[in-house]
Amino acid sequence: MAYIRERSEERTGYQASAKLYGKIDFQCDFIMCYGVNDTTAERIAVAKENGYVVHLMTGIAWGGYVDYLDGKWDNREHWDESQTDRYGNPILHGEKTPYMVPTVSFADYLSERLKIAVDAGVEAIHVEEPEFWDRGGYSEAFKREYLLFYKEPWMPPHTDFDTRYKSAQLKAYLYKRTIERVSAYLKEYALTKYNRVLRFYVPTHSLLNYTQWKIMSPEGSLAQSPAVDGFIAQIWTGTSREPNCYEGIIKERTFETAYLEYGVMQELVKGTGKRMWFLHDPIEDNPIFDWNDYRYNYFKTVTASLLHPRINHYEICPWPNRVFDGTYPKNSPEAISIPEEYATLLNNNFQTLGDVECCEPDESLRVGVLISDSALYQRDFPDCANLEVKERVGTVLVEEEDKIKQFENLLFKGEGTKEMQLEFIRSNAFPQFYGLCLPLLKHGIPVRPVLLDNAGRYPGYLDDCDVLVLSYEFIKPDSPDLNTAIASWVRAGGILVYVGDGTDPYHSVRSWWSNKYASPAEHLFEVLEIAPESEKEIIPVGAGAVGFWKITPATLCYSKENADRYREFFTSVLASKGKAVEEKNHLIQRRGAYISAAVFDESFSDEPLVLNGLFADMYTPKFDIITQKSVAPDENTLLFDLDTIGNESRIIGTSARIFSLCDNSGEITLKVRGASDFKAYIRVKVPRPCCEAVSDSVPVSCEYDEKSKTVLLGFESNGKEINITIK
Repeated sequence: MAYIRERSEERTGYQASAKLYGKIDFQCDFIMCYGVNDTTAERIAVAKENGYVVHLMTGIAWGGYVDYLDGKWDNREHWDESQTDRYGNPILHGEKTPYMVPTVSFADYLSERLKIAVDAGVEAIHVEEPEFWDRGGYSEAFKREYLLFYKEPWMPPHTDFDTRYKSAQLKAYLYKRTIERVSAYLKEYALTKYNRVLRFYVPTHSLLNYTQWKIMSPEGSLAQSPAVDGFIAQIWTGTSREPNCYEGIIKERTFETAYLEYGVMQELVKGTGKRMWFLHDPIEDNPIFDWNDYRYNYFKTVTASLLHPRINHYEICPWPNRVFDGTYPKNSPEAISIPEEYATLLNNNFQTLGDVECCEPDESLRVGVLISDSALYQRDFPDCANLEVKERVGTVLVEEEDKIKQFENLLFKGEGTKEMQLEFIRSNAFPQFYGLCLPLLKHGIPVRPVLLDNAGRYPGYLDDCDVLVLSYEFIKPDSPDLNTAIASWVRAGGILVYVGDGTDPYHSVRSWWSNKYASPAEHLFEVLEIAPESEKEIIPVGAGAVGFWKITPATLCYSKENADRYREFFTSVLASKGKAVEEKNHLIQRRGAYISAAVFDESFSDEPLVLNGLFADMYTPKFDIITQKSVAPDENTLLFDLDTIGNESRIIGTSARIFSLCDNSGEITLKVRGASDFKAYIRVKVPRPCCEAVSDSVPVSCEYDEKSKTVLLGFESNGKEINITIK
């Protein structure tokens, strides 16, 4: 029955370092108690006593590990395992909290430390954010790992392209090794001591965000590991508001970025059977914004995630105490607590997310843009590229704002130098990728990032794509088999759009193509049995086709004209195989009774998306009943389509968990419980008019709507279980 489920489904949960209390007792399915300290066992016990499935989460790259660093654990100091930049600065997450080089010793320390959580009875452990900064790689510990792995002396990563690429690969490998070692130890410990099968998850930023922020992480390689049972996609306003470039304008595009971030994380587990939770944050790590900003961006990310319908598990609110007890903007005389309406909306949404089901995407044309873990390995350039070396003040990178102004003033007007183009390519705007995606996405083509590496891991992985967009100017295939897989897919009827001019300096790294080909693209064309000669070509290959455009993808960001030319080329390649592109200014997805939609700004049309029917508006506190929804550019919506359900009693929307619904002749009874200190609403579809609702302890308002045959209940939620009778 709608909204009523067992907590063992673990559809919704959150992480918190605070002990459970009323405001954050959302009645979701599971709680991840954060961190290992003297309070861990008590926090786990309290959550279990309140009926939650309990997990533990901790950082794997950083945390309260001073006892290890100071040598109290094994009588040997480990400060030389701090990630360090080329200037000798440790890379810190906080005072005396360095990001770690994940050595074998560190893995063994974490394994021993996390036994506390297993002893306390958790069912799963999450080790979050395996992060090795690109600017790191200069500590003594990393030098040792380099020697052991490559069997050659360490070289500074800024020396040349090959050394930088190899250093980045090693950084990702070290965290994969650590995760597998810790997981194996703890799973064996739980099974042998408690006869309990422990699950092990990795909460991680998306591959796109880590590539933008220049942080090495295992990402796709973990999906194959039997040590890892799944992931949390750590995507929220803070990652998705990172500016990118479209039509020569660099700015925040939270919805579009979030849509692509969730998309690549959906691909991470496709076909693996592993669990994926999508995360949303009602605020974000940066406390300088006001509640209007947080609310605006929160619903952008929620809608973006709902447009990927193969996932229906969610982390609903990381650090909820800072949301429901914090005041924002921080250190401002205008700082206020969470507005009452936003508190209700959040509790509404927490419950709604537990009710949506999985389905296949509503896509008439399935378009993928290929991305790979190798994008992480070439996000910056060594000194031999003759680019400006950014100096640091302590550990803070000099801001890129002046560079961005130069891009806008010169590069996008056709006056920039080759060096300036490389500066733009290595900027956080990540233009090589977004140049391929945004011109299509902004015109309503539902592109999704597709993991190149998976084409070699899972047979048939590419089969649910009609079109693939590829450039080896910012990623590299780690084996020739990937090109063979792409070629087979094309010959079977796929359409490949290749964009690249062979100028990426990372084509020079020592790899499988080095001795025979100038770039991996040359090998791909050989396997496809084509030899592109013109700037633009469309070449039939088997039952499919290849469109080749000799241009650097970043240049597609420079202007509206370039974006238009790219769309025209894309359309012409598809037309060669009889496929049409339907351009629209929105995306829309139906998931059972739910309809999620978003309308783009910066698109070809400013017309709103108008939906007619009988709906409950799920982004309103009272689940307002409407017959028409007009969604303007830069807006989004989530609707419940009342025309899709019958006349039987059903929960349409709720701020509190529903434990039972019983429809007896003449009255309907509900058992519910929500968090405390907020105004709660429940909208119920009823088979006959209702005039009154009563509770055993809480006053309940009751409003019947004849048009929708629903009743709206309203009450002050006090964090206690109550029984409501609708008469």
